[in-house]
Formats: sequence, structure tokens, C-alpha cells
Amino acid sequence: MLQEESDLSLIIAQIVQKLKGSNLYAQLERQAWASLQRPEIKLESLKEDIKEFFKISGWEKKLQNAVYSELSVFPLPSHPAAPPEHLKEPLVYMRKAQGSWEKRILKSLNSMCTELSIPLARKRPVGEQKELLNKWNEMGTDEPDLSHFRPVYAPKDFLEVLINLRNPNYENGDSLSFRTHLGLIQVPLRVKDIPELKECFVELGLNTGQLGIDDSTQVPPELFENEHVRIGQKVLAEQDSAAAQQYVRQGSPTALRAELWALILNISSQPEDILYYEQLKTNVIQHDLLVDSLIYKDVKLTASNDDYYFVFEDYLYQ
Repeated sequence: MLQEESDLSLIIAQIVQKLKGSNLYAQLERQAWASLQRPEIKLESLKEDIKEFFKISGWEKKLQNAVYSELSVFPLPSHPAAPPEHLKEPLVYMRKAQGSWEKRILKSLNSMCTELSIPLARKRPVGEQKELLNKWNEMGTDEPDLSHFRPVYAPKDFLEVLINLRNPNYENGDSLSFRTHLGLIQVPLRVKDIPELKECFVELGLNTGQLGIDDSTQVPPELFENEHVRIGQKVLAEQDSAAAQQYVRQGSPTALRAELWALILNISSQPEDILYYEQLKTNVIQHDLLVDSLIYKDVKLTASNDDYYFVFEDYLYQ
């Protein structure tokens, strides 16, 4: 019990520390100072009055969404003395395999640079910067010659690495068994059993409605779709990230999809976000990286300008 309370206190302290460096914290601080001018804020009950003001004005909901967003990506509890690489991947044999693979990728990149006589990174000339800036919104129409760039690795090489992964602490014997024929990859990972899967994906049960299935032509739309859209509009009006995440488990209406995912991910186009994007864009225009060409080639091969699936090809390049 004491250990659980200690872990909870540590999680709260870390989330508070992270939020203190966010734009939301500065906004809350400004709103708190501004609320002092309001007549309903009394000095003798200052703390409670400001809390009530945050609740009425909607800032409490924004804070809840931010905390929920941080909890969804919060790392699992670990030993305080654990090094950063252990937090990223706790299994030693996995870390060794990752390190070996990264060295292999770097060797392939360096050899490609040597063969083609091109640098890993360079600063673009002013003329090239202007040209890239002018065609920023039409990058899908540009066809640079990338035929001399080869893939950094072949898919079969990566598959071979996965097949050869073995846990040194796991011994299943030399004799063939049913488990040895389940697949090529023999890493013993913890997976959910059937009852756990049923609990995790309960919304996919036959007795629960799903958008795209229960609004088909055989079923009158008013039986499910209209009601589902109405609930979605109510969720958006409440601006609750947790409720939005639960709601989309039964499907997201096309008209509400953008707003719902923005709410789930707790993102918005604040001036600071736009400025950060412009800074990233400036760095891209000023500097040319080898990996840019590799990514461009990959997008061109897998996401060509298709009217049905990849109509936003330019944004993928950006």
C-alpha cells in the first residue's frame, strides 16, 4: 500500500513538473492573475474561488485533458537507479540486437555516401533554398532523380534479424513441439489470453454497435448512426479527452473525425505551435540531409498521388 502511494506521488510530481514547462501552465497562470479583478473572487477564500473560476470558465477541463494526455504516454514504474537505456528497452538481449542493427544501418548509410560522393548533411545554397520554398506546397509534382539511391536495408535482412532473436533465459528444449511451428519469430512475449482480449475489445462484441457495420444499407440509419453522431457532438461539446477516446472505440463519424482526434491527442493550433512548425520548416529549407532523399523515395514508392488514398501527398513530403 505504501509502495503504491509512493509510486503515485512520484507520478504526480513528474507530471506536474512536465506541465510547468508547457504553454498551458503559462495560460493558467495568466488566467489566475486576471481572475483577481473579478468581484466574485474574495481574499478570504482565494484558493477555492479561483478553482471555481477555472471550473466555470473551462480551464479545469483543459488541465484534465493535459493530465490525461500525459498519463497515456507515461512510462511504466521502474527502479530509480535504472539507466535511460534500460527505461527505453528493459531486455538486455533486445538492446544488443538493436545496437547491432543500428550499426548495420549506419554502415550502409556511410557506404552509400562514399559511393555517391555525397555528404550526410549539407547547407543548401541560397538559390536552392528559394527554389524549395517556392515549390513547398507542390512537392508531389517534383521528380528528383533518386535512381542512384538504394534502400538502406532489404526487408528480408530485417526479417532475418527478428528470426534470430533468442531470449538466453528461455529454454524450450531441442525437441520439436507445437510451439516451434507457430511462426518464424520465437521471442516469448507476454500476450493477452482470450478472456483478456474479450475484455480489451468489448466494443467489438456482437451486442455493441459499430459505425460502418450497423449503419449499413440493410439497417435504417436512425437505429445507430444518427444516435452515434448525436453522442459524438455531445462529447465534443464537453471537450473531454477521455470521453472522446472511449467514444471512437465504436467508430468515428467522418464529419467529426478531425475534431475528435484533435481532442483525443489534446492538440490545438496555438501561436506557439505555428511558430515551432515554421522553425522546423526553416531548418528543412536551409539544410539538406541524405535521409530526406531516402524518405522522399519511400513516399514516392508507397504513397503516390492517388485520388482515393493519398490525396495529400504534398503534406507527406513536408
